[in-house]
Amino acid sequence: MKNVLMMVLRDCPYCHQAFRMMDELKKAHPEYENVTVRVADEEEEKELADSLDYYYVPTYFVDGEKIHEGVPTPEKVRAVYEAALGR
Repeated sequence: MKNVLMMVLRDCPYCHQAFRMMDELKKAHPEYENVTVRVADEEEEKELADSLDYYYVPTYFVDGEKIHEGVPTPEKVRAVYEAALGR
């Protein structure tokens, strides 16, 4: 299984939407529960944030490759889980 990193901001409404979508997708696809998503707040982990190539949050990286950046949709968040599972 591949590593997933999710860059967020605490007060970002799109990040909160993404978390809700993640919860819904895990209910619909129990195999997604096995995917560990490391959540990093860019204000708390500035050095990490500065080392990555992105502008908007939430942004998902799977094994270092940017999979999604910006406004989430269920399809885009599902693609992150599928990439993490190597599908």
